[in-house]
Amino acid sequence: MQKSLNSNPRSDTMGSSVEVNQDNYKTEVVEKSHQTPVIVDFYATWCGPCQILKPILERLVNEYDCILATIDIDQNSQLASQFQVEGVPDVRIVQHGKMQPGFVGALSEPQLRDFLSHLNLQSGLETQLAEARTAIASGKIKTAKRLFDQLFKKYPNNPLVILDAAKFLIRLNKGTEAIKLLDSLSLNSPEYVSQAQAVKALLDFQQAAANPGNSELDQKYAQACRLTVEERYEAALQLFLAIVKVDRKYKQDGARKAMTAIFALLGNEHPLTRQYQQDLMMTLY
Repeated sequence: MQKSLNSNPRSDTMGSSVEVNQDNYKTEVVEKSHQTPVIVDFYATWCGPCQILKPILERLVNEYDCILATIDIDQNSQLASQFQVEGVPDVRIVQHGKMQPGFVGALSEPQLRDFLSHLNLQSGLETQLAEARTAIASGKIKTAKRLFDQLFKKYPNNPLVILDAAKFLIRLNKGTEAIKLLDSLSLNSPEYVSQAQAVKALLDFQQAAANPGNSELDQKYAQACRLTVEERYEAALQLFLAIVKVDRKYKQDGARKAMTAIFALLGNEHPLTRQYQQDLMMTLY
């Protein structure tokens, strides 16, 4: 599987972005917010964090199928004053004609996704990724491949698609292709670098699972590695933690490092990460 079946992938137009001023605010924001949520981004051309945040927001509104309304505070001081904008970027959400507070400052893409999820906005990308994961878990490899091809056409260069596709390739024993995907991600999405490194670690897990040693700890470690590659993370974490309790120095602290890699794969907010980070800390200290 390549990054896309098409040599010139295009992104389907779903959400939209519009520059808003005093004259079109009611039409573009208030009225349209009764049909779909409108994310309002108060920004300034001289603001560095604003320039970092804007392309991420533009990408996410396509995915979440909503509207991004950008307002230059220097050109629209009346709107900035009306909504008491004191610093930029200042992002608000308007639903059913009412403006709700958001955040001030530039958030990373994972933080923005968390913000949007708390607004009960649905991501088409995440829905399709869930379908691909279900297909993989059910052993429907052709279906999963077709879904990933569709995702790359709709969301080219999206880090979430790349991460999941790389894990899928590793399960298919196509490590070289997976590494190529992950290397492109690390160059374009620095906030996902740690996750990319964790996915690369799956290749080491895969090798360890295929070549277990003779001791009881060797067998347990190999089993935990196999479970990790299969994305059965809770069972893997239980085994790795048991190894840490028995022998912290095993494989040069390998079990603890393996748990840390799983935490990176799952993300800091995942319930398993929170639970086993605490369990690991209690075991170590």
